[in-house]
Amino acid sequence: MPSIESSNHQTILIKYGGNAMTQPEMTQHIMHEVSLLKKAGHSIVMVHGGGPFIARLLDLAKISSEFIGGHRKTTVESIRYIEMALKGEVNGELVRLSNALGMKAVGLSGKDGNWVGVKKREFFEGNNSFDLGLVGDIVSLDTSYINLLLQNDYLPVVASLAMGADGNNYNVNADAFAGQLAGSLKVDAYIVLTDVDGLMQSMDDPDSIIPHITCDQIAGLKGSVIKGGMIPKIDSCQTALNMGAKRALILNGIKPLDFQNYLLSPERHPCTIITR
Repeated sequence: MPSIESSNHQTILIKYGGNAMTQPEMTQHIMHEVSLLKKAGHSIVMVHGGGPFIARLLDLAKISSEFIGGHRKTTVESIRYIEMALKGEVNGELVRLSNALGMKAVGLSGKDGNWVGVKKREFFEGNNSFDLGLVGDIVSLDTSYINLLLQNDYLPVVASLAMGADGNNYNVNADAFAGQLAGSLKVDAYIVLTDVDGLMQSMDDPDSIIPHITCDQIAGLKGSVIKGGMIPKIDSCQTALNMGAKRALILNGIKPLDFQNYLLSPERHPCTIITR
């Protein structure tokens, strides 16, 4: 297989999880690795979360968080602070680091140009329905805005917020947002950065990492192996692949990474590769 430097142009979407962004020195390292991919001639899109940053800001504002089935209920009061954390703090810092490394980063959310449409999420557990407030599910996604930025060598850094037809701001799960965008762009590689090495048979055993699964195997692993916070990440990979992405990788974003080597030969590194 040719090296990343000499291979054909690739489009890569990186989903940067909030739990992987809590160490500033590692965030600097990750963005340096992104800059190397850009210098090698590849188009990069970044979608980020920000759970720990949201929690800290809500605590400072003395706004309690209610979780229903693992989902943060988003009130009219809290959405203001969620946007401050995602757009103001996390997005702003990633853009700053990117530009300092010589990239032309543009910070945006699904609201800019209204390129992402959402509707209020309906959540059910058994026969009971629950109101999650201003939590949205994507119903439309126009990639022309992102493609325009990529064609002009910009790095889009995207916060997972969007506006509904009702005019309200909505908080969108960053994994779901990233998976749908990766699929819509039909990326060559969808990379999910989290705080573990990949999908494991046992979370207590780092050596039990599962190096490769296919979409057909996912349903059989749900509940026994795929559980907790890994469920939305695997679901986002499956969505991306079903929509046309070529492959997905789950990597540990709080360890030093060499993206070019991972993309060249991911089987030689601790990660989980997901394919059709």
